[in-house]
Amino acid sequence: MVKVREDHPVGSDGSVDLQSWLGRLKRDVNLTDEQMLLAACDMAAGAEANPGKPSSWSQMSGSSTLKIGMEMTDILAELKLDQTSLIAALLYRSVREHKLALNDVRERFGDEVARLIKGVLGMAVISAIQNPARAQVLGQQQDQLEKVRKMLVSIVDDVRVALIKLAERTCAIRAVKNADRERRQRVAREVFEIYAPLAHRLGIGYIKWELEDLAFRYLKPQDYKKIAKLLDEKRLDREQYIHDAIEHLQTELKASGIEAEVNGRVKHIYSIWRKMRRKGLEFRDLYDIRALRILVHEMRDCYAALGVVHSIWNHIPKEFDDYIATPKENGYQSLHTAVIGPAGKTLEVQIRTHAMHDEAELGVCAHWKYKGTDTKNSADSYEEKLNWLRQVLEWQDEIGDGVEGLADQWKLDVEPDRVYVFTKDGHVVDLPVGATPVDFAYRVHTEVGNRCRGAKVGGRIVPLNYTLNTGDQVEILTASNAVPSRDWLNQNLGYVKTSRARAKIVNWFRKQNRDSNIEAGRHFIEAELKRLDIKGVDFRALAEAMNFHAEDDLFAACGAGDIRTMQVVNAAQRQVEPEEESVFELRTRPKSTRNDGDITIHGVGNLLTQMAGCCHPLPGDPIIGYITLGRGVTIHRSDCANALQLQEQESDRLIEVNWGDGKEQTYPVEIQIVAYDRSGLLRDVTVVLANEKVNVLDLNTHTSKEDNIATMLLTIEIATLDDLGRILAKISQLPNVIEARRHRKGR
Repeated sequence: MVKVREDHPVGSDGSVDLQSWLGRLKRDVNLTDEQMLLAACDMAAGAEANPGKPSSWSQMSGSSTLKIGMEMTDILAELKLDQTSLIAALLYRSVREHKLALNDVRERFGDEVARLIKGVLGMAVISAIQNPARAQVLGQQQDQLEKVRKMLVSIVDDVRVALIKLAERTCAIRAVKNADRERRQRVAREVFEIYAPLAHRLGIGYIKWELEDLAFRYLKPQDYKKIAKLLDEKRLDREQYIHDAIEHLQTELKASGIEAEVNGRVKHIYSIWRKMRRKGLEFRDLYDIRALRILVHEMRDCYAALGVVHSIWNHIPKEFDDYIATPKENGYQSLHTAVIGPAGKTLEVQIRTHAMHDEAELGVCAHWKYKGTDTKNSADSYEEKLNWLRQVLEWQDEIGDGVEGLADQWKLDVEPDRVYVFTKDGHVVDLPVGATPVDFAYRVHTEVGNRCRGAKVGGRIVPLNYTLNTGDQVEILTASNAVPSRDWLNQNLGYVKTSRARAKIVNWFRKQNRDSNIEAGRHFIEAELKRLDIKGVDFRALAEAMNFHAEDDLFAACGAGDIRTMQVVNAAQRQVEPEEESVFELRTRPKSTRNDGDITIHGVGNLLTQMAGCCHPLPGDPIIGYITLGRGVTIHRSDCANALQLQEQESDRLIEVNWGDGKEQTYPVEIQIVAYDRSGLLRDVTVVLANEKVNVLDLNTHTSKEDNIATMLLTIEIATLDDLGRILAKISQLPNVIEARRHRKGR
C-alpha cells in the first residue's frame, strides 16, 4: 500500500522544506536534473496567489495545490516513475484549478510535460464511462464518445497519463475522510468502479490495494469495521506467529542452499471480504489471514522453495495455484500454496522472484525502473499490459457502438474477475466472468462468431449459453452457411455477456435487408407483448415516443439489435397504463419485511424483531430467527451456541430469515405455463425460479388426459418487468414447454 509520508515537507504554516523532500525523492527515483523539480515547485507555489477556480476537493481538505502536487509526486516516486512524470504531477492541480496556464508550463518545461497534463485533464471524461446515459440525455453522445476515445488513445500513447491520474485519485480518496457521506460515497464509487480495476489491469498492486480498501471503507462501512475489528483482535498473536514461522522457514531454506528473503504479507480488508463472499466462508475459515511471501533470485528457486515449504508443512489439497506457468491477464506471476503451519494453523505462502514481485507491485511502472538495464523484458511486459486497451479501441473503431457500448466494454475489460479458457490449440483466452461460447467465438475472430453453430467444452457438446469456467477447453463448431441468430441478442436467454460480441452481432444484422429486420423486429416485440399480457399498444405513438419517424423504423431497429426488445416493452407498458407508477397492477403489495433501523430482515412479516445479545449479529452474518413468547423474533447468528441449542430443543420455533437492503419491493404476478407433460417438468420449472431467487406464493397444475397438455398457474413475486421477461424466457427454453406467459384474469 502507498504510504502517506508523515514528515511531509509542507508545514502547518505553509512553509516547505524542499531540500529534505528532494533528498527523499532521490532515494526512490533517478532525478536527472533536480533544479527542474525545484523550479516546478516554485511555479506551483507562485500560482497559489492566483484566484483560479478552487475545487471542492481543495476546499474540503484545506490543502494547497502545491501540497496536493507534492503528495502526488511522492506516490509516483514510490512507483519509480521518471522525472518528467513527477514535474507533471507537481503542476497538475495548479493547471486543473486554473491557477496556472498550460502554455506557461509548456514554455518553461517543454511539450512533454504539457502533453501529460493535458492528457490527465482529458481523463475527466471518465464520468461518461460511469454514466453513459447522461451524455445521451444532454444530447452530447457523439461529442462525449470522441472525448472518451481521445482519452483512451492518450493512455495508449503514454500510460503515464493514467498513472498520474491514479496518483491524483489516490490523494482524493484519502482526502474525502473529512467530507460528507454523499461525497465520500461518490468518490469511492468512481474509484472502485474505474480506477482500482484500472490499477489492476496495469498490474500496479501497490496502488490497487489502497484504492480498494479505502473505497470499501466508505461504500460498506459496517463490513469494513467488522473485518478490521476481527483482524485487530488477533493482531499481536498473529504477528508473533508469523515471526516464528519466518525464522523456521528461513532456517530450512538456508539448509537447502536457497538464498531467499522471507517476510509476512499484509492481507487487505477488501480482499478478505471479497473472498468470504465469493466462497461463502467465515473469517475463521480463511487460509490466508496468516501469510508469508518468499522472494528468490531465479525462477527455478521458486519451485525449489515450494518443495521446502511442502516438506516441512502439510499442503492443503486444492489450495495451490501456479501463476508462473499460467500468469494472470495483467502479467501477475507467483506460486500460491496453503499449508497447515505450526500449531496446526493454516498459513498461505506466496513464492516469486524479485523481478516478479516488482511486476506485481509496480506493473507498467517497472518499465521505468528497469529502463536501460532489462529493456527487452520490461518493454515486452509493458506492451502486454496495454494490449487490452488497444483491443478496446480496435473493437470500437470496427463497430462504433457509441458511449454506452464503449463504457460497457471498458467496465468489463477492467473488471478483475476473469475466466481463463483454452482454445483447441492450447492458447489462453481471458473473458469476463459469465462469458459464453458465443463471447469466446467473437473474441477469437468476428467470422468465427458469425459462422458459429455450436460449441464443445472438453470435447462435449454444450449449449451456446453455457457459462464458461476457468480451465475449459473450448472448440467452436462452424459452418460456411451459418449466420448469427437473433436469439443471441435476447438478454433474457443469456447467449452473450460481453458488449463486444453483442456489438458485432448487431453490426451483422445492420447490414442485412431492412425488410427482414422489420419483420423480425415486429415478431420480437409482438411476441414479448403477448407473453407479458400487454394489450392495446399504439405502435405509431410508441415509435414517436421513442424518437423514431415511423413504426417500421422502430421494428427495423429492434430487428437489427440497435434497441432491445425490453426497452420497447417497457415503453409500451408506460403508454398503455400511464397511471400506474409500478409496471404491475395497483393491487400489488410490498414483500414482507421487517425494518430495524437501517437493517431490513426478510421473512418475518410484521413481527417485532430484535438482535440477540448473546451473539450480536451484524449485516452479512449467517442468521436464524427464533420466535419468542410475546417479544417477536430474536435474530441469532446461525453458529451461535444458544441458537444451536435451540435447534435441538425448540426447532419448531426457529424460522429462516436473511438480510435485506431496505430498498427492494416485489409484487405478486400470476404466470401461466403450458407444456406437454413429462416426468420432472415441475421440478425443472421450480429450479429456474430458485436459481432466479424468485419466491412462489401459489401454484396450481392440471394435466389433460386427452392431449397430455399440462397447464400450470403460478403466483410469483417479481421486482421489475425486466425480471418477469427474463424468467418467462428461461422457462420457455425448457424441454416440452409450449408457452410461458403472464396471466391476468378477465383479460
